[in-house]
Amino acid sequence: MQLGKRQVLTVVKKVDFGVYLGSEKEKVLLPKRQVPEGIEAGDPIEVFLYKDSDDRLIATTNEPKIELGELAVLSVVDTGKFGAFLDWGLEKDLFLPFKQQTAQMKKGDQCLVSLYIDKSERLCATMRVYELLRSDSPYRKDDEVEGIIYDISENFGAFVAVDNQFSALIPKKDVFGSFKVGQSVRARVAAVKPDGKLDLSIKDKIPMQMDKDAQIILEKMERNGGKLPFTDKADPEIIKKEFQMSKNAFKRAIGRLLKEKKIEITEKTIAIRRK
Repeated sequence: MQLGKRQVLTVVKKVDFGVYLGSEKEKVLLPKRQVPEGIEAGDPIEVFLYKDSDDRLIATTNEPKIELGELAVLSVVDTGKFGAFLDWGLEKDLFLPFKQQTAQMKKGDQCLVSLYIDKSERLCATMRVYELLRSDSPYRKDDEVEGIIYDISENFGAFVAVDNQFSALIPKKDVFGSFKVGQSVRARVAAVKPDGKLDLSIKDKIPMQMDKDAQIILEKMERNGGKLPFTDKADPEIIKKEFQMSKNAFKRAIGRLLKEKKIEITEKTIAIRRK
């Protein structure tokens, strides 16, 4: 019998409150409400094994949303003193300890997790899935992909599981705005690294991105009375705070607007050029 896995077991005994599966030496209860009609001793049945609220091994014919060795995005249904509880399709919620969270989860959040068996022989969830992600994705440079952020590092950037299974990263230099763990992202493959892992960008290729950035700058200027209180020589942190873009991207967009004669730069400001 394998905890945390679906498996086919044999009915060894029928009782008033269900049937026992396995063998005379090692058996597990399948509660009566889940016993198929007409089942008899010697019949095989596919079940999933987990621990009930009293930490007793129990069988279920319900199909969990995750098994040992798998990855899945699950929803947080509650939180407690020692961690969060996830909906995994069974009567007992799946426990996600604080120590296994890459960011503090709250009710309603989504998170990518895998299953593990803790020291007390109970099934628990972990968000520390980096080592479990694959590096053999079918994607190539400039492909569009979707994934979920499962960790964020101040040193490296936002770690993403593409298709919930392939290892990817939005590098720190490209992380603008309010990313958070559990957030779904749509991105472009900026590079496929030698080890097969992906570098992602939420920005379009430069010509398209320049058009978008230029429009963002113009709209901001309109809201500010037609000007910005700084030039393209402003500190990168000011630009990042105001526009959620890098200084290089800002300068490219300003260059585009200058070329199109839509703006003019003074000693201290950038202003919309009025006809």
